[in-house]
Amino acid sequence: MINAYAVEHERQTVMDFHHQIKGAVLDALDEGLIKQNPTRKIVIKGRHPREKHPKFLNQSDVQQLIKQLRLEPGINWDWMLLLVVKTGLRFGEALGLTPQDFDFLHQQLTVNKTWNYRSPTGGFQPTKNPSSVRKVQIDWQIGMQFSQLIKDLPVDEPIFVHGRVYNSTANKLLKRRCEAAGIPIITVHGLRHTHASLLLYGGVSIASVARRLGHANMATTQDTYLHIIRELEAKDGEKIMREMSLLV
Repeated sequence: MINAYAVEHERQTVMDFHHQIKGAVLDALDEGLIKQNPTRKIVIKGRHPREKHPKFLNQSDVQQLIKQLRLEPGINWDWMLLLVVKTGLRFGEALGLTPQDFDFLHQQLTVNKTWNYRSPTGGFQPTKNPSSVRKVQIDWQIGMQFSQLIKDLPVDEPIFVHGRVYNSTANKLLKRRCEAAGIPIITVHGLRHTHASLLLYGGVSIASVARRLGHANMATTQDTYLHIIRELEAKDGEKIMREMSLLV
């Protein structure tokens, strides 16, 4: 069974699968249901790990990407990509935005629904969880841009949805823009990770990033961006030592 599983799975996945089976087998052995341990001396095999694709861009890459976006006078997919990288919205949340969700006076964006792009008929639906209902602060520049873009659009209709929407369409466009910019290729969801990573590297607290992303709790944020947090903690350690050395 392990050998058959290893044909289509990476070695680490096979090891995890074997660990689960071994636990059940050892319980059965302790309870006298079996007399021998068939998992003993098993050789774990598996496919070579697939190439890991980058999940987010650095600040320099983002700047190069923005230069490649075709930000025309009317709403298009490129405007949505820019909005996602500047707000960290999920794809469905961005699709669910209507003109009335923009508060240009207070420079805020209300997220209280998503667009069901997986359904052939589309339609609004609730957010991923209650904590995803939130107000996201937007910078003055993108506020001014969108105030002009949506001023003549119906206030209660989605601004990015025109007919059937596919996640792959946005990802293919983003891929072309990344290739033109000469930067790593990521997905639209990767722009959300990019937004969060830029904030964390910029010194924004985990709590604030969690609220901005609409995470149910900070643990989700910590687990998702653990590698960044550890890197920042290492830098904090250097800062602490430097500050303490001044106390003479």
